[in-house]
Amino acid sequence: MNIPALRLQHQHIALPRLTQPEQVVAWLGGLQGQDYPGAKWSIALRMPHATEADVVQAFDAGKIVRSWPMRGTLHVVAASDLRWMLMLTAPKNLAGSASRRRALALDDSTLARCREVFSQALQGGQQLSREGLYAALAQARISTERQRGYHILWNCALHGLICLATTNDKEQNFALVDEWIAPTPPKTRDEALAELAARYFLSRGPATLHDFIWWSGLSAAEARSGLAAIQPRLVSETVGQRTYWLPADSRSPKATPSAFALPGFDEYLLGYQDRSVVLDAAHAEKICPGGNGVFAATLVIDGRVLGTWKRVFKKTGIDITATPFTHLSPAEAQGFAAAVQRYGAFDKLPVWVA
Repeated sequence: MNIPALRLQHQHIALPRLTQPEQVVAWLGGLQGQDYPGAKWSIALRMPHATEADVVQAFDAGKIVRSWPMRGTLHVVAASDLRWMLMLTAPKNLAGSASRRRALALDDSTLARCREVFSQALQGGQQLSREGLYAALAQARISTERQRGYHILWNCALHGLICLATTNDKEQNFALVDEWIAPTPPKTRDEALAELAARYFLSRGPATLHDFIWWSGLSAAEARSGLAAIQPRLVSETVGQRTYWLPADSRSPKATPSAFALPGFDEYLLGYQDRSVVLDAAHAEKICPGGNGVFAATLVIDGRVLGTWKRVFKKTGIDITATPFTHLSPAEAQGFAAAVQRYGAFDKLPVWVA
């Protein structure tokens, strides 16, 4: 079983076929959203010809949003999925933040007051930046110092009150979920578990149960329940001591482009607890130096992460510098040069590879 090739295929990185940003996001269930520019590229590279403007338009039209569902980490999700995802994942994330709330002196009454402040500031279709919401809290004499502000935003988002909506230059504004997102049919908890498991294993297979537990932030029992509910749609294969699950209709990957320029935080690497299938452990430090939580953009060739890359925007184009872990063959270097041209098309700018 060629795990990297199958993942490239199922994640729509190789031979992408989806044509709308919301289709990509819904297919994946959600994708890491800490780095907003990188998240836009993660979406676009899974479409045949998308530009940054296409992805921004999907945000501005309310088709995709950013919030904190899986693991309480910022993700891009389809707007129609946000409510049931939060219903499923938020209780555990909120319970796990109790000590942090105490450290920040954020008791239940203070957080309830924060929700009132945000509701009043955003009602009637208003949208505000993070600083705008902080100003509203300051006016209500609620401090945002010592990361209190970020935790308040996070807590209110997990309560389903707010989400990141339209773009404003390089950042997004916050909106009320119930005003920005149309009503959606509710799911039972069992339905939501099955749906999240389906989104994960169909888009990221071959993957293990432990990968799904890590990615979703669900308890082991919940994750097993979700997997059990969709097993008729999957097949499994054991490699070494690990059992991998993948779509039952998976086919041997077709010949595809062999090189890709993926952004930092892309789901190809971060969608799994065990990354050794595509990344040699000896090079993990180069992707996330010191375990600082900031992941570099990756150079992927034949399914393996073989280096990192950086870009510098200039008036007339983009300078790309690759830092491979080992010497690239002429064919590999040519493949990467072709891959970053796709990034240039995304930004509508010429690209030069150093």
